[in-house]
Amino acid sequence: MIHIIDYEAGNATSVKRALDHMGVASTITKDSDEVRGAERLIFPGVGRAKSAMRVLKETGIDRALTDAYWHRIPILGICIGCQIIMTRSEEDEANCLDLIQGNCRRFEPVQEHTKVPHMGWNRLAVKRHHPILEGLSPIDEVYFVHSYYPEPSESSHVFATSDHEIEFTAALGHRNLFAVQFHVEKSGPVGLRMLKNFAEWDGETDDV
Repeated sequence: MIHIIDYEAGNATSVKRALDHMGVASTITKDSDEVRGAERLIFPGVGRAKSAMRVLKETGIDRALTDAYWHRIPILGICIGCQIIMTRSEEDEANCLDLIQGNCRRFEPVQEHTKVPHMGWNRLAVKRHHPILEGLSPIDEVYFVHSYYPEPSESSHVFATSDHEIEFTAALGHRNLFAVQFHVEKSGPVGLRMLKNFAEWDGETDDV
């Protein structure tokens, strides 16, 4: 069973629909004890980092998610759930969960025509093997909607990048935590494959 964390940050329902489509059992939860004791966790979200962190702290899900991480429960972060696993976000100068050290940066337009937020389909450049990325091809595209991107302190935590005038981290992870800046639930067959891979992942990687 996959527990999808609901912390008033949107898209939990769309993630569940994608899992239902594949016949993967899941439930949406706001309960910190359920988060702490889950078999697997998906940490999705859209919106702003500071308001998301406020709700996480008010509900105790911040501590529960941290406990789950240290107890090696497999976790998948999506969009805001990717950004606020970092130490800090430039969005509202928010202090985040610090599960992976680094900051979340805002896109600074390089040219006048550069659009922020970055919206649309982009290819992924896989930098390191990960079980959740198994089966992806170099021409596969995923769907992004974001103005900020994660910048981990350790390059070894970067598993895939993409481009929007600059190369940016699109997927990162450490130990039993993997997170993507794009929306797997809106990325068609490629996203479904990644969700399926996550449902089968035991949380083990080469990281220690």
